[in-house]
Amino acid sequence: MTEKVHGRGTVYNPLVTDELLKQVNPENIQLKKDFLSYLRSIDRAKTTLESYSYDLDYFFCWNLLHNNNKFFVDMNKREFSRFQDFGLNENGWSASRVRRVKSTLSSLSNYIYNICDDIYDSYKPIVRRIESPVNEPVREKTVLSDERVNYLLDTLVEKKKYRVACAVALAVFSGSRKSELTRFKVDYFKDENIIFDAMFKTPEKIRTKGRGAKTGKQLYKYTLIDFKKYFDLWMTEREEKGIKCEYLLVTKDADDNWVQAQVSTLDSYAEICSRILGEPFYFHCLRHQLCSRLCKYNLPPKIIQEYFGWSSQDLISVYDDNEAVDDFGKYFSADGIQQQDEKTLADLK
Repeated sequence: MTEKVHGRGTVYNPLVTDELLKQVNPENIQLKKDFLSYLRSIDRAKTTLESYSYDLDYFFCWNLLHNNNKFFVDMNKREFSRFQDFGLNENGWSASRVRRVKSTLSSLSNYIYNICDDIYDSYKPIVRRIESPVNEPVREKTVLSDERVNYLLDTLVEKKKYRVACAVALAVFSGSRKSELTRFKVDYFKDENIIFDAMFKTPEKIRTKGRGAKTGKQLYKYTLIDFKKYFDLWMTEREEKGIKCEYLLVTKDADDNWVQAQVSTLDSYAEICSRILGEPFYFHCLRHQLCSRLCKYNLPPKIIQEYFGWSSQDLISVYDDNEAVDDFGKYFSADGIQQQDEKTLADLK
């Protein structure tokens, strides 16, 4: 079967069952528990632990069915290679997924070597020595032009879907990740938080992606002033509905109360946007779109890096979807090479 993920397909094969897990080698079950306990002790994110847990359950169920339920510590490279072949060629996994699951197994292998060396003193971390399949993109990448983004926002406003328009606009003008969008509060968009007459700056740091289950990476977030139009429309609707929640994006809980939106709330918005655009939409494409737009406006790399809160300017090339040839007209003409001045964020108004 195929599980749809907001316009993009993921191959999903339910090998793991409760019945099979009950039959898994008890030594492997205990090893998994100890490994996850160790990861919690070094403050790995909950989502990381959940991903590792599922990957290991899958591997141990395969090991039960196809490898005599062997203890992980006793496995050899040929057996790990067979599992890799199973995932890639029998289950139809992408190379990217195979590499991700292999990374989990490698982390467990390293844990045994580095932490359990007093028990398994002759163990060698062999998983990392197995060659991985070539990683090639298998999902369609959605690249939205400025015109398509404006069309999406205009259509949402026309349909009076102000809540969705506000969420999309926040992503468009802040470049925040989907999970970060749910953490913005209404008070962040007071006039007193406008800087340089060009953007809002959050009065407090927001937890973003990064090492640490409790804190992550704390950053001030910026949102271009263009967002205010969509913010005002949503605030008017919030007032009409009597919504008092401090968080900007909200949903209703089981008791019909308005509470902070979840990632799943944004996922439902993505489905609405996909139908409007007639192509796969996912919020992360707007992070690419903003970076591409800032690059197109000749903002200095240092400014773009600071706006997104990146630790390195190398990420600009990852998120910039502009083709170099598209910009040739800025710099080359019949009169020779043309000099272009760098701009600031205020020039985007």
